[in-house]
Amino acid sequence: MKKIGILFGKENTFPWAFIERVNQKEGKDIIAEPVSIDKVTQGGDSGYAVIIDRISQDVPFYRAFLKNAALCGTAVVNNPFWWSADEKFFNNCLALQVGVPVPNTALIPSFELPTDTSGESFRNLKMPLDWNAIFDYIKFPAYMKPHAGGGWKSVYRVDDAEDLWKKHAETEQLVMMLQEEIVFDDYFRCYCIGQKDVRIMPYEPRNPHHLRYDSQIKAQGPAAKKLLETIHDYVMRLNLALGYDFNTVEFAVRDGIPIAIDFCNPAPDADVNSVGQENFDWVVEAAANMAIERAKAAKPGQTNLTWGTFVGAGVNDNMAALTGVAAKKPAAKKTTKTK
Repeated sequence: MKKIGILFGKENTFPWAFIERVNQKEGKDIIAEPVSIDKVTQGGDSGYAVIIDRISQDVPFYRAFLKNAALCGTAVVNNPFWWSADEKFFNNCLALQVGVPVPNTALIPSFELPTDTSGESFRNLKMPLDWNAIFDYIKFPAYMKPHAGGGWKSVYRVDDAEDLWKKHAETEQLVMMLQEEIVFDDYFRCYCIGQKDVRIMPYEPRNPHHLRYDSQIKAQGPAAKKLLETIHDYVMRLNLALGYDFNTVEFAVRDGIPIAIDFCNPAPDADVNSVGQENFDWVVEAAANMAIERAKAAKPGQTNLTWGTFVGAGVNDNMAALTGVAAKKPAAKKTTKTK
């Protein structure tokens, strides 16, 4: 019998619903349960064919456990090696490579020197930076956010240079991005499961958290159809390139063009109280199907991780392969909520 485990922290609704749904669908040859860890030894098998990771971004011990499990044959979702290496500024660069629009974005050094460094550690960095060129590129107002991280932590809206300096001083050792503000007509958050199942959800980030999915698409008719098809295409391009099996992608739509705002969410919100029952039921079903499929395909003694086309292109030393594979997506199912 193969086991599917889910590794989680404070969240309650999704993990238990996921376990219940897998066991309803299988229950004999494959079972699901919360991951249980009593020891971690190098090269020790985890006992799971698949582990769905919902918490290791906050618990380094779990991240190390998952890497060991992956090396011993567990299909970890999402790939802990890639997740450890990925960050938002890189994501934006990759999006440009695969033809997905993103806001103009610049990288900003941390306000405070990193621990155990001095001014000499930055002798390759011109001071001051060419702020005039950066401001001309980004424009104000703008958003300043960590180049890695999530959960809307340490995100600032800045009105001008003086406002930027004041707020940057609050960020301590965080490396930040300065990003163009996108004034949007529509906004969407999209689940992508198993790099094939996509659910496009109207979303309002300006609402209180529990009301953000209480939104509806504003585009109508042929324009709406074209917009949703483009968003689906962009979701697939990004997730195929990144190699994530459980992710969300956010788009702000300006003048009919969907611009990818946030697409590095490998442990995305899936709580019924925030996403709503309809979206919750969809993600539970899609995640259960994906985990069962991965468990059936997992082969003992080999690596069962998913890697994106970016890594494959790097191995082949051929960036053209990245754009080509990402653009030529496989047939995929999509579900669009247009409430």
